[in-house]
Amino acid sequence: MSQRFKVLQLQPDYNVKSHDFADLAEQIVKALPADRYEMTAAFLRGRPGPADPVSRADHSVYFEFSDKSLKGMRLRAMWRLYQFCRKEKFDVVICNRFKPVNMMLTLNRWLKVPLCIGISHGFGEYDRLYRRRQTQRLIDRHWRFVGVSPAVKQYLLDCQCGFTDQNTWAITNAIDIEQAEALQHSRERSRELLGLDPSVRLIGALGRLVPVKGHTYLLQAFAQLKDKYPQTQLAIIGAGREEANLRAEIERLGLQGRAHLLGFKENALQYVRAFDIWTMPSLAEGLGLALLEGMSGQLPVIASNVPAMLPLIEGAGGLAVEPANVPALTAALDNYLGLSDEALADKGQQAYRYLQKEHDIEVFREEYRQLIDSGLSQAGKRQQ
Repeated sequence: MSQRFKVLQLQPDYNVKSHDFADLAEQIVKALPADRYEMTAAFLRGRPGPADPVSRADHSVYFEFSDKSLKGMRLRAMWRLYQFCRKEKFDVVICNRFKPVNMMLTLNRWLKVPLCIGISHGFGEYDRLYRRRQTQRLIDRHWRFVGVSPAVKQYLLDCQCGFTDQNTWAITNAIDIEQAEALQHSRERSRELLGLDPSVRLIGALGRLVPVKGHTYLLQAFAQLKDKYPQTQLAIIGAGREEANLRAEIERLGLQGRAHLLGFKENALQYVRAFDIWTMPSLAEGLGLALLEGMSGQLPVIASNVPAMLPLIEGAGGLAVEPANVPALTAALDNYLGLSDEALADKGQQAYRYLQKEHDIEVFREEYRQLIDSGLSQAGKRQQ
């Protein structure tokens, strides 16, 4: 048997899920043939408990660095990571998000790993001038970069700090539609499990309860329509620091019994069919996987026209609205709520067809295989 390439995938936090339909890192592991690649998953912070899932990689490593040790110069963490990589002699290191990318940019001056791939999931990571200067100084021929959407790739290019069309790709996030659908309960069962009225029209949202997700604007828009559509309710799945503020807003707007904060739900995708309309009123997004999750449930979508999501909304035949624009969001909700059940279902089918065509998981995996194969070939690495 030929010797396998050794690949390290480095992540900031342990976050492996029992279902990996939308797990970027696990889908990359699935993309690389086991007969050619030996995979190690490493996590800077955290580790699984006894009943928690682990990566499907050949090996898992948990550094368990403290938050403090990953700030500033990070000398002790950098030294441990350097020793580990030097000992293992990886052929490829895949870095998810800024911190792993930043650490490996420095360390690879000495490690000389043939191929390093840095994956950016959103905007703002290189807004600070000192980060751009450091990155420009450290990027060399060993590096390739990926934005999880064309908009994120363009953000990297616009930073003008070493990201170029020659070393930067857009590989759009995808979800395993077949696995996602297999998880989803029926409309009736989902509502039963969530404790929601089976007879109402239901507007849904999924995401952390934080200001950037824009839930307060969704509540305000719904409040404008609550009397026009008395058989419509709103439910948000998620938890976060904005919960108390959102509950106060529900009370202020007179939405008690009409708007529901359902809290965190493990594998929340299983409940997606409880809803009739899927919304993402975010102020900013890198890609917005929850938008794809709504489409997998064959739901019509309303979402903010931020750069990362606008092509998805337009492709899905959904409604795009300006972030934080309550009148625009109200008009979009009014548009869909005014449709018949059949017309609304047709809109959901249109979104589902777009998802199948443009966000197929096999295409995602193939693009990563090609990126890694071509990068190793350019580095002069051949299987022995």
